[in-house]
Amino acid sequence: MTKPQGIVVLGATGSVGVNTLDVVARHPERYRVVALSGNLQVQRLFEQALQFRPAYVVTGDAASADVLRGRLAEAGVETEVLHGPAALVQVAALPEADVVMAAIVGAAGLPSAMAAARAGKRILLANKESLVVAGRLFMDAVRRHGATLLPVDSEHSAIFQSLPHDYAGNLDAAGIRKIILTASGGPFRQTPLAALAHVTPDDACRHPNWVMGRKISVDSASLMNKGLEVIEAHWLFSAPPERIEVVVHPQSVIHSMVQYRDGSVMAQLGSPDMRTPIACALAWPERIEAGVGSLDFFSMSNLTFAAPDLERFPCLKLAFEVLRLGGDAPAVLNAANEVAVEAFLQGRMRFLDIPAVVSAALEGVSLAGSDSVEGLLAKDEEARAFALQRVAAC
Repeated sequence: MTKPQGIVVLGATGSVGVNTLDVVARHPERYRVVALSGNLQVQRLFEQALQFRPAYVVTGDAASADVLRGRLAEAGVETEVLHGPAALVQVAALPEADVVMAAIVGAAGLPSAMAAARAGKRILLANKESLVVAGRLFMDAVRRHGATLLPVDSEHSAIFQSLPHDYAGNLDAAGIRKIILTASGGPFRQTPLAALAHVTPDDACRHPNWVMGRKISVDSASLMNKGLEVIEAHWLFSAPPERIEVVVHPQSVIHSMVQYRDGSVMAQLGSPDMRTPIACALAWPERIEAGVGSLDFFSMSNLTFAAPDLERFPCLKLAFEVLRLGGDAPAVLNAANEVAVEAFLQGRMRFLDIPAVVSAALEGVSLAGSDSVEGLLAKDEEARAFALQRVAAC
């Protein structure tokens, strides 16, 4: 019998992490959980550690680690509890880890994802910010250290599955005209533009198709999430911005497409359930049970498509602009957006202020390219400080 693969789930308490563990639990003969991380969600981490008995669990700070350590000891679970960013980097590179699910939200997930790349792991990338902030450096590390990078975002998984199996990063050699990312349009797709000034965080988090965390839900409502996915697609598939197209597809049945020069379009379809792309990345090139039912084509009345409204969704336009600018522009965009979204969720500014804060940061912070992760993280901090000042002025 083949030895189960060791898996580290970074961001285990979030939506992607929970769904990953759901898939893993269906295949105990294939996977064993080596480590989990979950910031400050002690109760959920405790329950996960109780079920999967990992060697390590990482929390966000010493206080939460102490609480979790005590609870696990009382339950007789022999799991070592660590805390902080350095511990995330440590578990991402564990010798006994074959697979690392990188699902920490935001730029905070970059150091651990980079550690997994440098350790030559099979990386299941759900942390798109690793490529948005440090695309060139991250891809260089993957190639240099022999890591395997598999996308977990449903759109990028769909593109990956629709490309030739031997695709080597050259669109022309593969006969590809363009890559097409689909977007649901989020909860405000048909909301009058004037009404967007008054939407609440709860409104923005009511995604019509997907169940996600609050930050990514707001990004989906502003279409910034799709903008970040455009940048991610650029690095994953070596596609210039002019050969990446976004199409609004409210039903979220077609997850993305690849258009070939002979007129063919290859698309991946499925229910809007993150367990499908997670299972695809976990077992690739095999296919395993994910707990997701098959599409019922007879119940689908229609599939519709439209061009995105860039007046309604200026964040998408900004993402294309920073991809063309290059340098540290994507890192600045991401940092300012994280600050702006958090301020919106806290009720400190309006939904329409998000793109305004991001745009101001791109004008007010140097975009000269950094040549190290440390330099990028310093630029990230600079952009956050600038964005905080703009938020205070809103």
